[in-house]
Amino acid sequence: MGSYTVAVIGGDGIGPEVVAEALKVVAAAGVKLDTTDYELGASRYVRSGDVLPDSVLDELRSVDAVLLGAIGPAIGSTAVPPGVLERGLLLKMRFELDLYVNLRPFNATPGSIAAGADFVVVRENTEGPYAGEGGQLRRGTPFEVATQGSVNTRHGVERCIRYAFELAERRERRSVTLVHKTNVLTFAGDLWQRAFDSVASEHPSVTTAYNHVDAACIYFATDASRYDVVVTDNLFGDILTDLAGAVSGGIGLAASANLNPARTGPSLFEPVHGAAHDIAGTGTANPLAAIRSAAMMLDHLGETETAARITDAVLAIQDEMALSDTTWTTASVGDAVAGRV
Repeated sequence: MGSYTVAVIGGDGIGPEVVAEALKVVAAAGVKLDTTDYELGASRYVRSGDVLPDSVLDELRSVDAVLLGAIGPAIGSTAVPPGVLERGLLLKMRFELDLYVNLRPFNATPGSIAAGADFVVVRENTEGPYAGEGGQLRRGTPFEVATQGSVNTRHGVERCIRYAFELAERRERRSVTLVHKTNVLTFAGDLWQRAFDSVASEHPSVTTAYNHVDAACIYFATDASRYDVVVTDNLFGDILTDLAGAVSGGIGLAASANLNPARTGPSLFEPVHGAAHDIAGTGTANPLAAIRSAAMMLDHLGETETAARITDAVLAIQDEMALSDTTWTTASVGDAVAGRV
């Protein structure tokens, strides 16, 4: 095992609590991390007005990986305007570090709507409506006009699709489903479909399918086991992965990796459950998503066997939690996973 430099952004609310458990498990697995803590998120913004200074971004470029807990103000707070943290921190890191794949795995728990499902969503992470194309005219008047374009480049779309096919070839079922809305979004959808068909021709052993996004929402809720690898654009992926978390056992189990597969900079790993200020400090936050995100980080760093052990432990504990009436705490869940690895 090697030693890796990791930037740790605990963030807000339950973020520092779940990250602490993730680091506990990594240490128990025997991987040495040289960590540096960064205070980024709502608390920093309220205190200093900073979101992500360029000097900090430059420091992040030099680490092996970034592990993030959660960012965001408490619900109802007006101290942080909407979009400030999302665009100034999360999206800025995605764009500046070229984190062009958002990877989210789902293994549904017993008793959940999607019980038995085992699939991953590959979401394009730097283009689409989140690229920031658009504007406003006559703001605040009865004749106001707002546009929000979806930016799709052949380069950006194809590299995301290519990652999905390469991932599928390492999985047992070897299947990729494209999700889009080609019947209405005829320009962007056409680009995605042609790129998908082109990459598919290079991977004859991988089976393919296509779903409109509205149909995919139905299938996620009624027949999620049909999926192996799903590839989709930024906005559809954002929505579908939250739905996938909900039907697979809860958003508290949803891990993610924001990947730079070209490795021109560090990748970022985070649970997607949010800051949950209402339970911060109560010891009731579920750290499994953060722990699995840390396992994804280790896998990306080349610690494949250790990552698999941690993931197996996470899946065993999440099933145990779903089937038992035991009262779990944040620390006891971390201890249980650490004990298994």
